[in-house]
Formats: sequence, C-alpha cells, structure tokens
Amino acid sequence: MECRHCASPLEKPGDFCLVCREENTERIVLEAGRERATITMLAEETVLGETTITTVPETGEEETVEFRNFAELIGDEIRRKRPEEVYAAGDRPVIRAVRNTLHHTFYRVDDANPVEAVIERNGERALDVVNLPLEEKIGGSHTTLIGGRTGMRAIQTVAGHPHVKKVIPGPIDAGGKGSQSGLRAKVTRADDGGNIRLLLRDGSSVQENRIVTTARDREMGERVRDDLNDVLDEEEFQ
Repeated sequence: MECRHCASPLEKPGDFCLVCREENTERIVLEAGRERATITMLAEETVLGETTITTVPETGEEETVEFRNFAELIGDEIRRKRPEEVYAAGDRPVIRAVRNTLHHTFYRVDDANPVEAVIERNGERALDVVNLPLEEKIGGSHTTLIGGRTGMRAIQTVAGHPHVKKVIPGPIDAGGKGSQSGLRAKVTRADDGGNIRLLLRDGSSVQENRIVTTARDREMGERVRDDLNDVLDEEEFQ
C-alpha cells in the first residue's frame, strides 16, 4: 500500500508515513478475543486493511508472560498506525491490557458487527479532548468525598477520561440503604446536553457528583457514560 498523502510505499496497510509524517488510518476497530485479535484500519468509510494477531494461551506462571506479550503485540500494531480513535469490542481483559499499553482514546462498541457500526458513525464530529491535570478537573463547593481515598480514586478515574471537562462533587446523603460491599461507583444516564452524573455509594451514604463532558447531546453523552462505566468496572468499582 502507498501513503494516501505522498504515495510513498508503506510496510503495512494503514501505517503512519515516516516520509511525509502523515497518518493514513483515522480509526481502528479492535475485535479482541483471548486467542485471536483482529485490527481493522479505517479512513473515512474505507477499510484499508485488516491484521490478525493470535496467541496460544498458557497456564500457570507462563500465562502472565504470554498474556502480556499478546497485549503488547496488539498495542504495537495499533501504535504504528497512529489513529485518532480506537474502537474496541470483545474480551474485556484483553481490551484492558491493550489500553494500558497505549495513550489513545478507546471507545467500547457492543454491536454485532463492530466495523460496520464504526463506519456508520463516520459523519459524526469527534468529541473534543480535555488535556488538563486531574486536580484542575475536580472542583466545586463540596470538598468531602465518601469512601476516603477509595472515593477519590473513583473520582480521579472518571476525571482522567479525555472527554470529561469537570467533576463536581455533590452533597452526601447518609439516609440510603446500607451495604457491606464497600464503595461502588456508577455513571447515570446522560441529560440532553450530554452531561452525566457519578453515583458513589459506601454503606448507607450516597453522593451524587456532576460530570461535565465534551459531548454535545444525549446520544454522545451516552457513549461517554458507557465508556466510563466500562472503566469503573475494570477498576472494580462496580
């Protein structure tokens, strides 16, 4: 394949061009399984190519090394494309491991055909990314969080999302139903402006925290909500 900008030859379809320093892949769709992962490269509505990476799962002490190597190989393939966005479907542990090797924005796709679903979204303008320190994203008149350090870690997990502008802690309601499961966090449905709320529960205490996102409407806000709930689930807050 040739670079679509300067026609220089590329080692693999969709690779970032090292001659003109331009990207050829705009979005990547990762379909992850425990033994096989497929990476599809997209430019607008065109499929540039597809790469499949496989592994043979190990057991015992060797499983950790094998699994890490599998995730790193997937990450290397994505990294060499330098896409603007990565959409992921399939095995959550694999997706989580790959996400940890990259700095790209990940979006969860739950459609039966992830590639078609992402192509259908092509006309939508990408959400703005907020690159601010965590401490600048967290603020408001209420400074107390339930759950102590664990509650703060949940807030920071949400604030670290690239499409979150601000997390504003709310008042604490101590009249809820008691629970012995420890602190739990869940993001609620988006409003018409794309903003959402983070509910923290710890024992009988409940705290509702406002999340201001870069989403422009309810539909885009729902995508941010789904992604945040996935991250909170991965961090074992749900």
